[in-house]
Amino acid sequence: MKNVMLSWTFWALLSAAFAALTAVFAKIGIENVNSDFATFIRTIFILMTAALIVVATGNWQQPTTVSAKTWIFLVLSGLATGASWICYFRALKIGDAARVAPIDKLSVVFVAVFAVLFLGEKLSVLNWLGIILIATGAVLVAYSG
Repeated sequence: MKNVMLSWTFWALLSAAFAALTAVFAKIGIENVNSDFATFIRTIFILMTAALIVVATGNWQQPTTVSAKTWIFLVLSGLATGASWICYFRALKIGDAARVAPIDKLSVVFVAVFAVLFLGEKLSVLNWLGIILIATGAVLVAYSG
């Protein structure tokens, strides 16, 4: 079991399961509230949870030990996350969770393209086929025909 918990696939699958629950819980939760305010409430609880985890696991470190480059990219990541959440909650407010979530997961396709363009990562033909299938699948699931 210890080896499983050290595997990136274990954590990625947990992330996917929690993301699925996020969509379902959020769709129910935003029924009678503005989507931006709902995002604000969600963010408060994420902040508190993350703080508790950092303290409980003993992973707190002095902010001054973090490099300027790291700060810049973590801030940019946080801004992108915030923008993503606001857009996601607005989409959920308007649309069906079963259609919004697959389009949101096109982020997988964007990550692959951005990783190749900006990080210099290499993907095989088989990897690109998978990316095309993910994109096609997301569009088919979201299609309301």
